[in-house]
Amino acid sequence: MNNNDILRRLRYTFDLKELEIVSIFAAADGIASQEQVTSWLRKEDDAGYVEMLDVEMATFLNGFINTKRGKREGPQPEPEKRLTNNIVFMKLRIALNLQGEDILDIMSLAEFNLSKHELSSFFRKPDNRHYCECKDQILRNFLMGLQKQFRA
Repeated sequence: MNNNDILRRLRYTFDLKELEIVSIFAAADGIASQEQVTSWLRKEDDAGYVEMLDVEMATFLNGFINTKRGKREGPQPEPEKRLTNNIVFMKLRIALNLQGEDILDIMSLAEFNLSKHELSSFFRKPDNRHYCECKDQILRNFLMGLQKQFRA
């Protein structure tokens, strides 16, 4: 999944206005203008569409964590320069304070079933032998389940 699609889905799911997205960036000590946000939210074939970089999405997700859970003491984490679906999934899990059972319930709302073992493999370190790459389909179903839970 591309970063713009993830941002559009999160915007819809949590009913975020463009100014709220700008303030989420600010919560992670990031800077984004309303014009930038507007261009990120456009469809790929629209004039003015701009692809969102990994570091920008990582900054947004860090700000989302700070907005939902509160800023932690000390220096803020540096945004990743390269994002994977696993990192996006992990950051959303942290921001929404979700446990394994919660995520499985959300996935079932999207009519997608996972086992606890499959789920835990997405949150392991990449060098762990039980680590599994989170495919687009799984992240897409998680975002769809979130949408059904929060927009119902």
